Amino acid sequence: MKNDQARFFGAAAAETYDDLCTGDISATIAFLEDRACGGPALELAIGTGRIALPLAERGVRVDGVDISPAMVDRLRAKPGGDRIDVTIGDFAEVPVEGLYRLIFVVFNTLFNLGSQNDQVRCFENVARHLTEDGVFVVEAFVPTFLCRLRDDQYVNAESIEADEVRLDVLRHDAATQRLYESHVSLSNSGVRLFPVVQRYAWPSELDLMARIAGLSLKERWGGWSREPFNSASAAHVSVYGR
Repeated sequence: MKNDQARFFGAAAAETYDDLCTGDISATIAFLEDRACGGPALELAIGTGRIALPLAERGVRVDGVDISPAMVDRLRAKPGGDRIDVTIGDFAEVPVEGLYRLIFVVFNTLFNLGSQNDQVRCFENVARHLTEDGVFVVEAFVPTFLCRLRDDQYVNAESIEADEVRLDVLRHDAATQRLYESHVSLSNSGVRLFPVVQRYAWPSELDLMARIAGLSLKERWGGWSREPFNSASAAHVSVYGR
């Protein structure tokens, strides 16, 4: 699975990643800055620096881990990208030295680790790199949408323009809790596929992973603006600490 993720997030994905990850991130940065308490901070799967760079602009020292050199090249090309220390490697291993006040993984990326074992390993390695008062922040979707699938799959039109159509195509494997998904772009220039495989987990399962690693849930919100988390929440922001 580690090699698959490196393949999924190669040059083609790096080129379009920022376009796919739209939306206002100001609430994300404010939340993380508050939890960093001055830092240092470590972002797992730092990618193109969509979160790390504006957080660093707030004065927080941010390091990163990512498996994709292509994604990190995009980060380096941005203003301030040369000041972020990035380790190339599997983020489940947390292959860095030192301790951090804040370690975080956003945009469902924890689920890119393709097995429960790898996800537990990530929690355990994060715990080894947290200060005594440090926290691990996880942003992830809540898989409530699974009940709306037909035959464990769906096709959704994400964007329809005169010169391009973007589709989201997904297949669900309930036995392994895996989602096989591809964002498909159809245009005059041809067909482009941006695949990803994710192994989802419910919030309660993540809480058990944290307990295995010696951490416990400190806060859970329905979003970065501290919306209450409830049965209608499509996502959660969870904060774990000792």
